Formats: sequence, structure tokens, C-alpha cells
Amino acid sequence: MEELSKLAVSTWQRTLKSSIRCSGVGLHTGDKIRMELHPAAASTGIVFRRSDVTIANRDVPARYDHVGSTDMCTTLANADGVSVSTVEHLMAALAGCEIDNVLVSLDGPEVPIMDGSAEPFVFLIECAGTIQLGEPRQAIRVLHPVVVRDGESFARLEPADGFTIEFGIDFDSAAIGQQSFVMDVSPNAFKTEISRARTFGFLHEVEALRNAGLGQGGSLDNVIVVDGDEVMNSDGLRFCNEFVRHKVLDCIGDMYLAGGPLIGKFSGVRAGHSLHHKLLETLFAEDTAWTTIAMDRHMPVGTWCPEAMSATA
Repeated sequence: MEELSKLAVSTWQRTLKSSIRCSGVGLHTGDKIRMELHPAAASTGIVFRRSDVTIANRDVPARYDHVGSTDMCTTLANADGVSVSTVEHLMAALAGCEIDNVLVSLDGPEVPIMDGSAEPFVFLIECAGTIQLGEPRQAIRVLHPVVVRDGESFARLEPADGFTIEFGIDFDSAAIGQQSFVMDVSPNAFKTEISRARTFGFLHEVEALRNAGLGQGGSLDNVIVVDGDEVMNSDGLRFCNEFVRHKVLDCIGDMYLAGGPLIGKFSGVRAGHSLHHKLLETLFAEDTAWTTIAMDRHMPVGTWCPEAMSATA
């Protein structure tokens, strides 16, 4: 792992330098959706806006307390029932690129799936450029361990000096099997090691998903499809352990729904969107389990020094 002192961690809030747009299909709806990313002021956070909705309250904050569903993806919803689905890959890209504030405008109910990874969103962010804002980043520091379980699956957060993820998966298919991955999350590590990892599914599940109204836009262009013990995609895998890397990608996106960067270690085995959400709910339900940290505006760029931070809660 990289030493914490070598991690390129921004201490100032950031947003996009300019607006940028893309379009693509929704993985579950199959609808063609136009998405625009717009700069936002300091402390705005990540906000989704449904441009196709006519009611006044069409904004949906990207926070754990606005998660409406975790069925096959992470879906956010506001008090008036306006929802946005499949937010996790974009959220992962925003977290990996250290973007604190952005307005995401969508003319449909789902973030486009693109190629099934976060790489296209990283590309959009880099094309738009980023700028520093005049306020320090607000991080959530884990003060004592919290854990949630569901059978043999579990997810845990515990104190650490940076943000580390340790993830394990176990599937009967020989194409996947047992895989594990550990990383210190930084912009460079996210871009090179995680962002290109694509979502995956099993051929025998496709019919059931589509009968349930899900997976309507899925194809070999945006999903790794496993049939028994074989990968069906003609271009194969981008990494030999692409499956667990994508689970790490999902985790990074879901954990960014804390409302800011986490300072702690995440450990998960066979975890998914539901356990990720329950873990954040459990963390924030215990006042003594976390605190908000304002990163010192005098901290040297490119260092992570918890002693140079001040608690604000």
C-alpha cells in the first residue's frame, strides 16, 4: 500500500470548472438518458436534478438518508417521491476525483450506464476540469468500529488515518471464485486500479431481471456476463480480478453518500448496496461513532495529516 504521507489528498472543496454533458442508456430502464454535470458552490454537495419532472421539488441530495432502494442498484429519492437510480458508478467517480460539489441534471430516472464502469465519468470530469473553492473539505472520521451482518455477509467501518477498503467476494462460478482486494483510496489509485472495472451479472438471472422490469438496457457492451463458468464478453476481462475491483468501485460510490470523504477503514465480505447503506445508517445513528473534520486550510497540498485537522462536531 501507499504510505499516507504520499497520498494526493485535497484539503479544499472542489467543483467542476465548466459544465459537461453525455448521453447513454439506463441499465435497468433501457431509456436513453441525457446527463449534464454543472459546477456548484461550496458546501452544496452532490445534488441530482430531474429535468424531466415538473414539480417544484425535483432535486435529490446524494446522501445516505435519501436512499430509497438498494435493489440491484442504489436509488435516491426525495420527500416528494422524485428518484434517481444507479447512482453508484457516478458517485464513485466523483469520490475518486475528489469532487465535493456538483449539480447532476438528468432527463430520466437513471444515471446512464455507459460501459458499466466509472471510467467514462472520470473522463467527463477531467474534460470539464476542476477548481478549488474557498472552503475546506468536510470529512467524516470514524471514531469506533461499527458492523452490520446479513448471514455470511458483513460490512464494517473502523478508525484509520486515511480511507482504506478491504473487500472479499465468493461465487460458485469458476469464472469468479474467491477474490479479494485491498487498497488505500486516492485519486491516482482509483483511476488506475478501480475506475475501469465493469459491473457484472449472470446469464441465468437475465430473464428474471427483465421480467421484474430491471436490466432492460443491459448488454455485453456495458455488463460482464457470466454463463456458468465462462465470461461471454468477446473482449474478456480488463483485470484478472475485475469482479472484486468492481465491488470496490460500488463500495466507494455508496460510501460517498456519507456526505463527504470518509476517514476510516471499510472491510466487507459478500457485501452489496444494501449492507453499504445499512452500515452508513448504523454509523450515523451512533453519535459517538463519528465526527466531522474540517481539513485545515493551511495543510500542505498532497499530505494527509489527521493531527492538522480540527473537529467541528
